[in-house]
Amino acid sequence: MTADMAAADVLGPEGPFATSHPGFALRVQQQEMASAVEQALEARKVLVCEAGTGTGKTFAYLVPAVASGIKVIVSTGTRGLQDQLYFRDLPQVKEALGSAISTAMLKGRSNYLCQQRLGLYHAEFQHLGGELAGHLGRLVQWSGRTHTGDIAEMADVPEGAEAWRYATSTVDNCLGQECPRLEDCFVAKARRAAMDADLVVINHHLFFADLALKEDGFGELLPTAAAFIMDEAHQIPAVASRFFSTTVSSRQMAELARDSAAAYHQEAGDMPDFPRALGDLEDALRGLRQVLGLGAGRSAWDECMAAPGAADAFERCRARLGQAVAQLEVLAPRGKDLAGCHGRGLELMRRLERITGPRQADEVAWLEAGERGFTLNLTPISVAESFGRYVKERDAAWVFTSATLAVDGRFDHFDGRLGLKSGQRRRWDSPFEFHRQALCYIPDGLPDPSSPAYVEAVVAAALPVLEASRGRAFVLFTSHRALQRAAPLFAERLRFPLMVQGERPRTALLERFRTTPNGVLLGTGSFWEGVDVRGDALSCVIIDKLPFAPPDDPLLQARLAALRDQGGNPFADYQVPEAVITLKQGVGRLIRDIHDRGVLMICDPRMLSRNYGRVFLRSLPVMPLSQRLEDVEAFFASATPGEAGVGS
Repeated sequence: MTADMAAADVLGPEGPFATSHPGFALRVQQQEMASAVEQALEARKVLVCEAGTGTGKTFAYLVPAVASGIKVIVSTGTRGLQDQLYFRDLPQVKEALGSAISTAMLKGRSNYLCQQRLGLYHAEFQHLGGELAGHLGRLVQWSGRTHTGDIAEMADVPEGAEAWRYATSTVDNCLGQECPRLEDCFVAKARRAAMDADLVVINHHLFFADLALKEDGFGELLPTAAAFIMDEAHQIPAVASRFFSTTVSSRQMAELARDSAAAYHQEAGDMPDFPRALGDLEDALRGLRQVLGLGAGRSAWDECMAAPGAADAFERCRARLGQAVAQLEVLAPRGKDLAGCHGRGLELMRRLERITGPRQADEVAWLEAGERGFTLNLTPISVAESFGRYVKERDAAWVFTSATLAVDGRFDHFDGRLGLKSGQRRRWDSPFEFHRQALCYIPDGLPDPSSPAYVEAVVAAALPVLEASRGRAFVLFTSHRALQRAAPLFAERLRFPLMVQGERPRTALLERFRTTPNGVLLGTGSFWEGVDVRGDALSCVIIDKLPFAPPDDPLLQARLAALRDQGGNPFADYQVPEAVITLKQGVGRLIRDIHDRGVLMICDPRMLSRNYGRVFLRSLPVMPLSQRLEDVEAFFASATPGEAGVGS
């Protein structure tokens, strides 16, 4: 084949996929995208492109990447997508092209077994017995068998088990070149493999972890590449913002105390005041968590400290950390682990000073309190200058792609958030026939979302739609609070199997939905994207309201204020585009195949009553729009017998 074929031809009617892969569908959009990516790689230019659901964008960028002859890094949104791309899609493309390029997959360090920490904590806990010791024992046995140390290989210890915290490393607790087990380090081995490979598959978190290290001048994780392909690129602004932030979490401080205690018992043991100092630090952390209020969400740092007792609790925490670090300085010469803990303590102190001290006008300090702890953050209001400069300074091709980058057909918002100014912008609609396969239903008569009875009204309007669809639906909420309020209302009145986010892990809940006829799944957050349910099992997606970000989010408030200061319109320039992209992700759950049919129900009356509602409508695939329940019932009644017959 194929050495001399253009990428578009490889995916064309005479190409290896069409001739050798049964079921391969020819798509003009896919061929055009492959050609655009090929040109960007050859010219080392920027390409920002939106490819609607079903375009086949993965092959559209992998074919030119594999055939390019240059070093390429492909980054995607999650570890699950990373595994799928590396183990399923990439081998198919290599086989079709007859390519012998070398490939590697590189994950973040917390995805690899750390022999040093495992040895340290196995010795610490093995005499205690119980589940933790049992899991650590299994990991010790596995460590002698595995060649990669990728924790995804190890099914005998559950994903969320506590043992993983003791058997993997972080940037904070890795001993680096000082590690006595450096020769056995799986992270180092994976990096070396990535350095030697022609094409490396990573995820966005790893990419920005590397970028953040370079910005600080400490090092470089990833090999130098001639091309970067960023899939699921709509996630990049949020991930970049996180990695350009300075953060300190209660977990980091608690782990420092725990690791210091373990190191002390192994390498010293003759300074009895030290364990007491670590206990005082943990007590101070518990006190601060209590004052801040667990599960309180995000709030501005200055507002947090104005709460009764908060400033005193924080200063107590900082003082206890300082006392522990001072004693670690004395202990550091006694061993490598104690020295490593001392370095971590100094770094945490530095970050605390940075977050709580004087800050630039374009930074915002804020706190996030979850159920298990809190994180202090100092975040730049915009990453556009930093990231745009990084892209510009690299002599490399950049491809940013996703099904949801454009707003009202334009890329201004995405470009603005990442500081992208050059290159080409392309957009391809989904090859699916939404005008035939789907119906958009916006019910008449629902109250404004600010109404106290809005959730009840949404449930009442959704029930006859779910009756018409015979379940087979996602009901997507914009907040956990609304979901929790709606769940018992559905449970009382719905005659179909009901699944609620939080009942079980996401993957297990999705599997139950796929295998349960007529199921209805209530979800928020993670169910708006990255979920692929094809066929009859999902024939209806109901969205409670337009997904505007919470207005009290301190980061959002700072960004809106900055836009206002620059003479912009925060609502039109930021809040609406962000909500449009999120809505497009939710809508994208409905039609996943050429044979799918379904109803999209958007309960928010502002879609039709407000001027900005037209921006949302114009950004969605073109499909019939109705406000009549009768049209929904007729849509499902007109389904072919096979489509309507689930559970009926």
